Amino acid sequence: MPIRTALATTAPAAAALGAAPLPVTDAVTAPGRCTAGAGDTTVQVPFDGTEYAVRVHVPPRRPGGGPLPLVLTLHGSQNTGQGQLTYTDVARTADAHGFIVAAPEGAVPSGVGFIWNVPQVTPAGTRDDVAYLSRVIDTLTGTLCADPARVYATGYSGGGRMASALACALPGRLAAVAPVAGLRAGRPDPADERLPDPASCRPAKPVPVLAFHGQQDRTNPYDGGGSAAWRYPVPVALSRWAELNGCRPGATTTPVTGHVTLTTYPGCHGGAETALYTVADGGHTWPGSPYESEGNGTTTREIDANTLMWQFFRRHHR
Repeated sequence: MPIRTALATTAPAAAALGAAPLPVTDAVTAPGRCTAGAGDTTVQVPFDGTEYAVRVHVPPRRPGGGPLPLVLTLHGSQNTGQGQLTYTDVARTADAHGFIVAAPEGAVPSGVGFIWNVPQVTPAGTRDDVAYLSRVIDTLTGTLCADPARVYATGYSGGGRMASALACALPGRLAAVAPVAGLRAGRPDPADERLPDPASCRPAKPVPVLAFHGQQDRTNPYDGGGSAAWRYPVPVALSRWAELNGCRPGATTTPVTGHVTLTTYPGCHGGAETALYTVADGGHTWPGSPYESEGNGTTTREIDANTLMWQFFRRHHR
């Protein structure tokens, strides 16, 4: 059984998690009607002739509070939307801070779950997941009255790579992204796989980016290498985003806890913060998760990714 452990209350990660998620409901809302109550629900998203079920958690709504922010959380390879909600325990953070969290699924079967069609990485002929996730945003901003100016994306591993691809392709739809164990800035350059291909990620505007990555990650190695979809190091991905966001050169790295540092770039255009939490003893894991991830190394609980990314998201809107 997974064991919950206390989170360190460092200055950057001091916000506490809120109450437990409300019971699951089976309500399915219809497009254009904001009928979903608080708790877990399923929304059907039509795309390219098929309807896809998306698991959604809605926090208690405050009277007169207006539209709520929306966070897309994308599962890792060979997992599911419900698996992502369970592993990250993000519903607690959503209830504490008042945002909707949606967990769509990839369409390519793999293992006991699915993988995402990351542009220029996944074999052709599968669902266009950039277009699909754009439709998810359309549906949920209508169905659940989510705020289109405050839509954010995060994801774990392959889902982090997909969230990165959304930042490249949909900068006008996302207010910020926060990949966990999966930050990319386009595909590896065929001419030099230790660098991102600049032609594969050219967002039309800056996108605030906050990443989390363990230095002991063996699946998506911090220093590069690994699978053909990975190759270049995480700091190189961050540096490329700093360039895309018009940040000034000269990143600053500061200690956060005994095993965690924060790297930030200064002076980014439009306040598009570009930053990375590096976990020295962290594996291919989600910081702060109440669950261990067997075979994936250490899960740090010196920081809580959910709380830190929400603090980051709430500073940004389109």
